[in-house]
This record gives sequence, structure tokens and C-alpha cells, in this order.
Amino acid sequence: MTGDRDRRFISLALGLARRGLGRVWPNPAVGCVIASEDRVLGRGWTQPGGRPHAETVALAQAGAAARGATAYVSLEPCAHHGRTPPCAEALIAAGVARVVTALEDPDPRVAGRGHAMLRSAGIKVTAGVMAAEAAALQKGFLSRIRLGRPMVTLKLATSLDGRIATASGESQWITGPEARAKVHAMRAAHDAVLVGAGTARADDPTLTVRGLGVTHQPVRIVAARSLDLVADGNLARTAREVPLWLVHGPAAPKARRAHWEAAGARLIECAETPDGLDPAAILATLGQAGLTRVFCEGGGQLAAALIKADLVDELALFSAGLALGAGGRPAVGALGLTRLAAAPRLRLVSTSTHGPDLLSLWSRD
Repeated sequence: MTGDRDRRFISLALGLARRGLGRVWPNPAVGCVIASEDRVLGRGWTQPGGRPHAETVALAQAGAAARGATAYVSLEPCAHHGRTPPCAEALIAAGVARVVTALEDPDPRVAGRGHAMLRSAGIKVTAGVMAAEAAALQKGFLSRIRLGRPMVTLKLATSLDGRIATASGESQWITGPEARAKVHAMRAAHDAVLVGAGTARADDPTLTVRGLGVTHQPVRIVAARSLDLVADGNLARTAREVPLWLVHGPAAPKARRAHWEAAGARLIECAETPDGLDPAAILATLGQAGLTRVFCEGGGQLAAALIKADLVDELALFSAGLALGAGGRPAVGALGLTRLAAAPRLRLVSTSTHGPDLLSLWSRD
């Protein structure tokens, strides 16, 4: 049946699109399948850096066989001229007879125009197949277009009693190697990794993806109000190898700015609140820079600021089977809550085990 076939091939297109997560910003990660009846003629996904687009890759693979076939695309084909011609025009030129899409593109440059262009050319268009699944996959892109900021995934790795370090600050390692490998895979599926200055000073991290054989790295971002970071640490030594963005306040000392610029970091000045850098302003600035998916790895004060500002879209909580007690450092700083009803609530999406540790994924929807 056509409906079953549409879902099957759109599901394949969504799987292809997922391969582009973390690699294609500011563009959306899109998948495309060219098929005739039950036979796949071509397939493609948005390539690193955002080009070529999924449709272009799939059409090139299908060649002349695309004429009279059906194109299954996870997002409405673009209708505007950018660095490449519109994908809707490419589908028309290839002579496809039908286009099935999962989701309309909310980008004002598209927003239904791609579908309209196809229909005007006599191509049958079926839209909205597996729309909910497509929206979940495109959450970061949709957030940047609709809200002006990237989607935020907050990752916490805690003891059973919600601590991220002992009273002395020891934290390596609360979770096991399997959980840490999962964290690296999650980093790779995001455009950027974000930490606070306290975490950067305490851990001297590299914030890179390791052990997976990937060739790309997410942007590394540190929210450091005064740029008071380790001047010769891992971040400084690798700033020219892997992108490093430092978000700071207006009063950050000129000498520190000069040091980090000379090291190769990109400095981003951001508005402040009485409590520190304004988290909403940080994310708005990152959205303007094109980021769609940000993976925040703490620490407690940054986590609390994002939660208080209602800016956490997904929470990835790794729980290890040990207790550190009240003297340990909490995963989330003070939220200033006096009523239980005021506490933000999330919806449990899934749970999984990674070695001895438990990962629970939550969404605020």
C-alpha cells in the first residue's frame, strides 16, 4: 500500500538525516531517498558544512532513473537561491513524478514555497508523513528558526544522590567508560559543547569527541564572565585546532581578551544579569552564529541558570551506583524555589543502561 511505502521510505530518509546531526549547521540535517515502487534508486543526506543538500546527493546517485520516480524527503525542499540552486528546482529538472515530505520548512525563505513550486510543475506532493518524528529530529533547527536560539541538551553525570564531585572536587570518574563513550557520541551529534568557567578551571577539559573515529569536532564554548580561565591549559593549547568560543561579559579585562584572541579563540561579548552572564542572551547570540544544537556539560551554576531561565529542552542524566553524601557538590546549583509547584517538570522519554550506569532522557516538550 502507498501509505505503508511512504512511511517506510520516509523512515529511511529520517535515518539518513540523522547522520548529519552536529555536522551541517546552520543548515538542517535532511535525508532523501529516490525510489520507484519498492526499489531504492538513490539516497543522500546533507553533507558536512551543509552542502551539497540531501536531494542533490540522492538525485546524482539515481541519475536518469529518477525520472518518473518518487522522492522521499525528511524536510520540505528548499525554494530559495543561496550558495546552491533550490532543491525544489533540482527535483523538477530531474523529472520526478511525486514528492513525499515529512515536515514543512518553517524558514521564512521556504515556508511552503518548496511544496508550491513542485505542485506548480505538476508534481504530486504528499506532506506530513511521520511529521512528529521529523520534528523531534529537527528540534534544533526548528528552535533556531522559531525561537532564535539553539536547542539545549543538558547533560548531568551524577551519583545516586545527585552529586557531581566530592567535597574536595574529585569527579573523575563518577560514571564508567561505557557511559563516557555514550557522552562522546552525544557530543558528536551536537554542533557545540558548552561548559561554565568553573568546570573549565577545575577539569582543564579538551571538550572534544574522542574514541569514535570521527573526523569532525563540535565547537567548544566556555561561558566565562571575566575570561578567568587557565591561560596555558588544554583549551588554550588546542584553540587553533578545534574551534573555541569564549562568551564573556562587557567588563572582561583587555589583557585576557588579548591573550585568548592571540591563542586563536573567538570572543563573544554578552549581556549580564546580577547573577552573571545572561543565559538567554548567550543562546540568542549562539543562534545568530548559526548553531542549532548545543550540548551543555555544566557545571552546577550554569545548569541552574539554564533551568531557571527555562532554556533546557532535553536533559540527559547519567546516574552511577554510588552515593557521595550532602558534602558532595550538587549537579545543579540553587534555583531559589520555595514551592514545589514552581519546580520545572520534564517528561521521561527513555532509559538505557551503559555498563553499570543508567541514562535517563527527559524532554520539556
